[in-house]
Amino acid sequence: MHRPATPYDEMYTADGHVRPHYAVYADWLTRQPDDALRQKRAEADSLFHRVGITFAVYGEQDGNERLIPFDIVPRVLSADEWARLAAGLRQRVRALNAFIGDIYHGQEILRSGLLTPEQVFCNPQYRPEMQGMDVPGGIYAHIAGIDVVRAGQGEFYVLEDNLRVPSGVSYMLEDRKMMMRLFPSCSH
Repeated sequence: MHRPATPYDEMYTADGHVRPHYAVYADWLTRQPDDALRQKRAEADSLFHRVGITFAVYGEQDGNERLIPFDIVPRVLSADEWARLAAGLRQRVRALNAFIGDIYHGQEILRSGLLTPEQVFCNPQYRPEMQGMDVPGGIYAHIAGIDVVRAGQGEFYVLEDNLRVPSGVSYMLEDRKMMMRLFPSCSH
């Protein structure tokens, strides 16, 4: 029988040992009273509701607002994982900016047949007034919300790129503020 994944699973190796980059957190966690994290989680939910930090799910008819994603157990990356992930994300954002630059300038991707003109010119986000417009540094997307999931040890997949309104950036900032409020002694 397969047990559902928990936020703690990533802390441990397959044979049950704490991963080295989780050592400090795992030590702190063992010193917490049994009910402490559940109480902190409830406090976070209450604060998010009170302040109105919620979002609506497009396409759902009930119109209920949901709390932003928040996990009281952090995902800790090793320095090597972070370096590789950061390099890949920088490369991805450069590629996305290069794609947008090509669409508004040379349109090589259209001539190659990899995309049809309809896929670009009929997209509601396409702005004809940008055609031929040079932007400083070739940067069209200054903030990118790249949704990444872990696929295995040291392996990550991108679920989607958000360049229009990367709301995940605001989630990250609010989650960080919440963690500093809930655990002020750990916020250094």
